[in-house]
Amino acid sequence: YLNLCQYSFPFLLVYFAMPLVKIFARVGMNKAIPLKTLQSQMCKIWSTKPETTKLVLSRVEDWTSESYYEDCYIDIRAYGKTERTREFVLDGMTQIQQAFAEHDLIANV
Repeated sequence: YLNLCQYSFPFLLVYFAMPLVKIFARVGMNKAIPLKTLQSQMCKIWSTKPETTKLVLSRVEDWTSESYYEDCYIDIRAYGKTERTREFVLDGMTQIQQAFAEHDLIANV
């Protein structure tokens, strides 16, 4: 991250404080992705509020296949905090995969 938070731009402070969850799914995938429900689950996982946790769904034509099959590719950007240790983040990633699995979705986080 660029250290833009040192400047007095309030809109930047809001952006950098907001966890942003980008969900990529193939255009042809027929499974539903319940954003509101997943947002609620992620707020519980990361101890955040819906007002500060944005989920963005992007449909893509295709992506390269590696050794892992997924329905969704998840990219999470969040402001670093001391309580967000490596173990905390790894546990959160596992919980996110479980949350997607509850909706019959395989997530690569």
